[in-house]
Amino acid sequence: MTSALLFQKEGGKAGFMRGALCLYSLDHLVLTVKDLERSLHFYSDILGCPVSRFGKDRFAVLIGQSKINFHQSASPIKPHAANPTCGSADFCLLSHLPMAEIRQFLTARSIPIELGPVVRTGANGTILSVYIRDPDSNLVEIATPNVD
Repeated sequence: MTSALLFQKEGGKAGFMRGALCLYSLDHLVLTVKDLERSLHFYSDILGCPVSRFGKDRFAVLIGQSKINFHQSASPIKPHAANPTCGSADFCLLSHLPMAEIRQFLTARSIPIELGPVVRTGANGTILSVYIRDPDSNLVEIATPNVD
């Protein structure tokens, strides 16, 4: 049996590459945080992501079919990144809301917009993005897809 990997060709068309692992989705990513409660408050109470508790004293927030796990910098869970560092992440979260509502939502909660809205290229085409910082200064891009 030959494995194949779906990839995006120039011009936005999908294609396949033979002999790859057939990776198809991101299950979770890990953020190293200084203050777990502060991070949970930001992602759940402010951004509205449901909290998931698993294992003994382990927490994540759910985003679609993916999640963000939190590891406290004082006691990272093994195995972990070679240099687990607070504030070193940069990632994009997609929203179904129009950009005007995203901006209004953030402004109403006193979350400064560092940049945007700006047009960017996402995994599935053009997106319209704003950039904010979480409590550990990770760069969080919030985008709405399919912008022409």
